[in-house]
Amino acid sequence: MTASEPATAAHRFDSIPMAAPDAILGISEAFAADARAEKMNLSVGVYKDAQGVTPVMKCVKAAEQKLLETEQTKSYLPIDGLPDYRHAVREMLLGDEFPADRAAVVQTPGGTGALRVAGDFLATQCAPTRVFLPNPTWANHSAIMRAAGLGVETYSYLGADRRSLDFEAMIADLSEKTRPGDAVLLHACCHNPTGVDPTAAQWQQIANLLATRGLIPLLDFAYQGFGDGLEADAAGLRTVLEHCDEAIVCSSYSKNFGLYSERVGAVTLIAGSPAATATALSQLKIVVRANYSNPPRHGGSIVATVLADPELTRMWKAELEEYRLRITRLRELFVAGMKEQPGAPDFSFLLNQKGMFSYSGLTAMQADELRTQHGVYVVGSGRINVAGINEQKVDWLCRAVADVM
Repeated sequence: MTASEPATAAHRFDSIPMAAPDAILGISEAFAADARAEKMNLSVGVYKDAQGVTPVMKCVKAAEQKLLETEQTKSYLPIDGLPDYRHAVREMLLGDEFPADRAAVVQTPGGTGALRVAGDFLATQCAPTRVFLPNPTWANHSAIMRAAGLGVETYSYLGADRRSLDFEAMIADLSEKTRPGDAVLLHACCHNPTGVDPTAAQWQQIANLLATRGLIPLLDFAYQGFGDGLEADAAGLRTVLEHCDEAIVCSSYSKNFGLYSERVGAVTLIAGSPAATATALSQLKIVVRANYSNPPRHGGSIVATVLADPELTRMWKAELEEYRLRITRLRELFVAGMKEQPGAPDFSFLLNQKGMFSYSGLTAMQADELRTQHGVYVVGSGRINVAGINEQKVDWLCRAVADVM
């Protein structure tokens, strides 16, 4: 510090307030610090195998070996990412018959990056835009959209029973609260945190409402393959596109490829014409350039390599289906285990929920008691990561849950 500088200049950061820990990642930090031998972490949304490990898929290992032998550069990617990756994403989301010149795909650092790029695009190109989020939704949705400068509103989703979709209230809110040009965030499948999805007939009504009211569909698609299968899980999105000429899809391959640390995602923007798609893509690139400039290569290369190789694709689909069926089995084991607990409530509703997460019905106080008394870590909302359940400890888990209810 020079003599001419004010004394306070060296202490600008002293008055910065301490931020609260992340609501979910903070739980994992507490879990890691817990010295108890018997404990279980059902908070963070990662798939775990029977050994409690988040595994590397065999198809991913094979693709990485192939890349090791053939990759020739670590140079920058284009702003919108790897062409082969973008092609693979488009086909996975939209099928091979959707007009490619109406869908612009931009590779992003994970699904979170995709949501932020989408939010920035809406804020700069479609203002004034509000985004309507389901209540409840993933905890980070609101923070991302607010950081992008969007107004954030909510619409009804889960019913008072905290077990099922209140579709009537959902439609009423979207009909009465929105105005043309607003964006509506929808979970394409495996709703996080509840696991409660609309039926096919309800998707038709949602899509029709979006189209007739001139709303922008913003679909978060992080769990394709974990609900009813790859194609079935895309049905809601494709129904929306049958009614709406425009939409934005934010997809992630952290879960269905197990590439959590590689940050592999995409924004797919669908417009009404090839010309509008090209213009929108040019603006998406401006957003990216001012943010992270261009995406990382490795994760996208893995996905592109797997999906370009028929044998690796077959291997991937088989591994993903194994994950999906195992989660279904864990749901069944937990529900059956709770039926054995005297006086415990019926948890059969969990069998109707899809994906890695379930709303258990636990209150924040009960979640806290589970942690302090039994070493079972769940989010305060009562959301549990079904994939985190250890088959060998289901009885122990059920006794713990019954004890706090």
